[in-house]
Amino acid sequence: DSYPVLREALRREKPDVLLLDVDLPGRSGLEILSVLQEEGNPVRTIMVSMYPEDQYAIRCLRAGAMGYLNKGGDPQALIAAVRTVAQGRKYITPEIAELLANHLQAPEGGELHDSLSERELQTLKLIASGKKLSQIAEALMISPKTVSVYRARVLEKLGLSNNAELT
Repeated sequence: DSYPVLREALRREKPDVLLLDVDLPGRSGLEILSVLQEEGNPVRTIMVSMYPEDQYAIRCLRAGAMGYLNKGGDPQALIAAVRTVAQGRKYITPEIAELLANHLQAPEGGELHDSLSERELQTLKLIASGKKLSQIAEALMISPKTVSVYRARVLEKLGLSNNAELT
């Protein structure tokens, strides 16, 4: 788990901007972002990922990120993003602006999976991939009981009753 190391580095260095990858070993970058937000850490965060904007950008912004960039994008955009976020403003690419506009125009409620927390979504994906409860607990570094709680929340939020329907 890289979070304790990150927490110590943030305490020691006090950076203006943190670049955080969505995909990290152990905890996901989104989960780390959520913990930083819960702890009231003031670091301004830009999420970076190899995934296109339509998969993670809105989720990252909802979680408290000040910007989102695709790692395959223009390096100059990264520089612009860091400068913008360092000034306390959000960095939104034209692609994300369009996603946000479309999201606002969507019917109330939107997609059901949008209501899931990052951890619930991770649990859903692992269940759908055929992982057993103990394997999911190990992969997410949580107890099997906690996995069961996340599973129950996912079932409730999506209006489903079993793993077959979840998958």
